[in-house]
Amino acid sequence: MLVLPLGVMCLRAAAQEPPAQENAAKDASANESKGLPPRATPADYQAHTQVGSLTLAAEFVRHSVPTPEATYSTEDFVIVETGLFGPAEARAKLAIGDFSLRINGRKMASPSQPYGLSFSSLKDPEWEPPSKPKSDKPTLDAGGGQPNDSFKPIIRMPIELKRTMQQRVQRASMPEGDRALPVAGLLFFEYRGKPESIRSLELIYAGPAGKASLALQP
Repeated sequence: MLVLPLGVMCLRAAAQEPPAQENAAKDASANESKGLPPRATPADYQAHTQVGSLTLAAEFVRHSVPTPEATYSTEDFVIVETGLFGPAEARAKLAIGDFSLRINGRKMASPSQPYGLSFSSLKDPEWEPPSKPKSDKPTLDAGGGQPNDSFKPIIRMPIELKRTMQQRVQRASMPEGDRALPVAGLLFFEYRGKPESIRSLELIYAGPAGKASLALQP
């Protein structure tokens, strides 16, 4: 029987298994913000306008968070699906800080926020907590007195489902950096009120391509 030196065996194992840094880079690439598939033309959005040589298009989707796989919701943010279009082979430098949203004509527009801030209020309307079988024994109150029928245990979404939901939202958010056009993605603006209380909306862009404002339908 051929016995290999320990050093040779370690070298072979290292060659067969990719480095931890490489695995981490692959995971980060899989979950990075890629945006949404741009619609066929700017006219397919709720509104569009010219900004320099580019076209800014957007649609207000309220508290919904649409991704290619599913549509989620958040009570703390309103979402604007936004796209940038340009001539053939055009590119643009994107940053979420280039966008803000003026709600109800307020003097100060709300700046676009990182998608991760929405995770604490992110929900999946399609997810239903598992039903719990009824117990024959009544639940006593904290003092051990009369049965407390109002007590309900808190059931949370499984961590695997929550992580999948967050990764989908991350990938659907507006990508940043130097990007080939057309490009589209979700922008997040902090707003905890009811959509019905919004009377006017104005998406504002101020970036490398120039400056523009776009009136949206609430």
